[in-house]
Amino acid sequence: MVYFFGFLGGLALFLYGMQLMGEGLERAAGEKLQKILEKLTGVLVVAVALGAVVTGILQSSSATTVMTVGFVNAGLMNLKQAFGVVMGANIGTTMTAQLIAFKLTDYITLFLAIGFAVQLLAKRQRGKYLGQVVLGFGILMLGMEMMSSSVMPLREYQGFIDFIHRFSDNPLLGVCVGLFMTMIIQSSSATIGVLIAIANQGLIPLEGAIPVLLGDNIGTCITAVLASLRANITAKRVALAHVMFNFIGTIIFITFMGLFIKLVLAISPANDIARQIANAHTAFNVVNTLIFMPFTGIYIKFIEKLLPGKSEVISRKPAYLDDKVLVTPTIAMGLAVKEIVRMGNMARHNVEVGLQALEDKDSEKIKYVLEHEPVIDALEEDITRYLTKMSEKEMGGELSAMHTRLLHACTDIERIGDHGETLAKDARRMFEDDIKFSAEAQEELRNLGKLVLEASGKAIEALANNDKVLAQEAWDICRQVKKQQKEIRKNHIVRLNEKRCDPVAGFMMMEILINMKRVSDHSKNISQIVLGIF
Repeated sequence: MVYFFGFLGGLALFLYGMQLMGEGLERAAGEKLQKILEKLTGVLVVAVALGAVVTGILQSSSATTVMTVGFVNAGLMNLKQAFGVVMGANIGTTMTAQLIAFKLTDYITLFLAIGFAVQLLAKRQRGKYLGQVVLGFGILMLGMEMMSSSVMPLREYQGFIDFIHRFSDNPLLGVCVGLFMTMIIQSSSATIGVLIAIANQGLIPLEGAIPVLLGDNIGTCITAVLASLRANITAKRVALAHVMFNFIGTIIFITFMGLFIKLVLAISPANDIARQIANAHTAFNVVNTLIFMPFTGIYIKFIEKLLPGKSEVISRKPAYLDDKVLVTPTIAMGLAVKEIVRMGNMARHNVEVGLQALEDKDSEKIKYVLEHEPVIDALEEDITRYLTKMSEKEMGGELSAMHTRLLHACTDIERIGDHGETLAKDARRMFEDDIKFSAEAQEELRNLGKLVLEASGKAIEALANNDKVLAQEAWDICRQVKKQQKEIRKNHIVRLNEKRCDPVAGFMMMEILINMKRVSDHSKNISQIVLGIF
């Protein structure tokens, strides 16, 4: 029992050390890595290379795959690009096994001391993160040493030896063990670490270890599958492509197990089982990727057949902005107006759906708003960047004033989108906590919502057509919103005092009223921009 607890403690330290390493590296370079992944995956070979590099740095294929599923769900990657990243992630994740295979146990305390000292004494944040990485690696190796020591007594237990040796005769059993271990631990690197710890004690030969690591590669797909459950059909196809990639690869390598073992022995030291397992892990993923790459197009069609359905991608990319026309600011300004109006209609629609969700507590409407809000944020960044580039060109006084007005409008519209998101979250909270408004309160909110939507709709239309009459109408409606919101607040306080309204619902009501008024305030700002009052 003591040895079992020692093994669990070692596994816990291994996982914690790996988490520290991953977090340190992600904080040091994670945001840059995301941007690189997003922009440079157009060519399959590049996508594979980036997937490998990013995973090697983050020390987690799961993190890369989940990130990729998110990009696909947001329309930033297509299925082919994402599959390239996934293949690369499988290669990158073998870096941990390669590090583990080095005989570094004599230097564990040195890694711990250096990592702690750097994290404590470093003045810059990046230095602290790098110290965290070294400290994490030391803890990881300490966990490996503990696991290896804990399984040492098993060398004398014939039942365990017989069970392990079955993997050589029955590879499917080894595959299942690796698959379930990885699904439970949620880390392929941890499963490989356990495998190396057992192998270091002479408990498992290479022929028995290979099926386990093949199953480990299938099991690691569970994270991507879970991440895709609430995503669109294309993101689900990425997860399926990941599973089938490793599943088909496992079948191929079990079929040609004898040849694969010869390859591993040819590229590994003769008496170093840890290095042989690490090299087998790397060789499987590299060779499997090389097998699949020429047939990627056919494979993608196969995945689409397995999981049919129309892909509904939420694109974050601008529809009208074109850098080529920046040399002609007048035309570029017109394109910017179109994009801002498109963004405005999206933000207004989010508010509309958020208000509907408040009334009927529809989870699909809440999901719709939460999925589309990042699109509005991304468009705001792209439009602002476009307008900033435009400011580098020579513009007349009138065009320059218009440029400034558009920047303000872009900010106001992004805020309208934020309030739409808050309304959707309020709806979710009401649904989860079973918060209900009185019929009177619901009617008041419904009427105020109609005014808010009318004001925002007229303001955006006024911006689209530079229509001062519509802008004035929007401004007038915003005044009505302000007046009506004050009356609702008074009525609501009366209901609270008379105990006709639940206090929890009362707080929620106040928050919703504030958000609705702020949507109106930003609509008023947009109308003032059109009227030239800002």
